[in-house]
Amino acid sequence: MSDQSMKTQLAELQDWQLVAFSAALSERMFPNFALFSRLVEFGNAQQLRQILNGVWDKLGNTGAKMNFEVQLDKVEANIPDLEEFSMYGALPANDAVVALFSTLNIILAADPEEAANVANLSRECVASFIEISEADDQLSDEEVVRLINTHEMMEQEEAFQEEVLERVTSSKKPNKDLIAALRELAHNEGFSNIGITDSE
Repeated sequence: MSDQSMKTQLAELQDWQLVAFSAALSERMFPNFALFSRLVEFGNAQQLRQILNGVWDKLGNTGAKMNFEVQLDKVEANIPDLEEFSMYGALPANDAVVALFSTLNIILAADPEEAANVANLSRECVASFIEISEADDQLSDEEVVRLINTHEMMEQEEAFQEEVLERVTSSKKPNKDLIAALRELAHNEGFSNIGITDSE
């Protein structure tokens, strides 16, 4: 799906649908942060997990209350500084936390542009992983782009985003079953958008 058609679709969504879309992408990226956090002893993955759970609770209307404005600072404090961490793992970890930060912003003030940024973050995260793990110096820029766009991992990412969009647009208002199914889909058996898992 092109950036433009994604933006067009997101622009038509209701506020809760934008939150659900972004939450699903954040959920799928979450293991990227959880593993990094554990390996380099940075940040508080448990705290971010609770905040993301709070987002799902809000969507599923469980009655649990969370002040998302207060959570913004907590999330921001967990964004890894890419100048401080030179290893590759800091990049997807950074993407995961920024996605969650954007999701909270969408709860506070729904903005299709912000949701489009989350979609882009997740795609870029996959693209850079493919480039780092499989592209070599011999490839031209065009070949690298082709490698990324036709890669199975990118195809899975595109399919996942389309599936999430389809599910959130299938209902006029959120219901527990829809949100639970969306969360299950995004959890992806604990594997992230780049195949990382933090189950010890």
